[in-house]
Amino acid sequence: MDELLITKIQDIIKKYGKDREYLIPILKKIQKLNRYNYIPQEVSQYLAKYMQLKESEVYEVISFYAEFSETPRGENIIKVCDSTVCRVNNNTETIKLLESLLSIKMGETTQDKNFSLEYSPCFGACDISPAMRINGKTYGNLDKKSLKEIIESYRR
Repeated sequence: MDELLITKIQDIIKKYGKDREYLIPILKKIQKLNRYNYIPQEVSQYLAKYMQLKESEVYEVISFYAEFSETPRGENIIKVCDSTVCRVNNNTETIKLLESLLSIKMGETTQDKNFSLEYSPCFGACDISPAMRINGKTYGNLDKKSLKEIIESYRR
């Protein structure tokens, strides 16, 4: 790891403190430092050592929460709600359209590393389902036209 990354990680930890209860917000901030939205193993090992935690404690959090990844993902994370309400409101069609627009399948990343497509548990957008989030921003009432416009707005 380079010194700049180490300094940024230390600054994040100093903001929250070294208590284990702050591990999730610390991991969220650290993951955002990485262009490809993931936490490399060397970073999780450093974090564990610096926070005086077991590596397994950090790994358990990273592997349990869908928010985190240990492998590179796209710069833009598309999370499609897979709740019952969204399924009833035809999120299957939304998924097919996204897969077609991006030329990838659910769980994959585009070759240019611009997009990753993932399922998400309900994030409370039932009133506008089917819904998705891109980098935390929620979009709903999705149809072919709106999906195409939304995806185009994120293309590099």
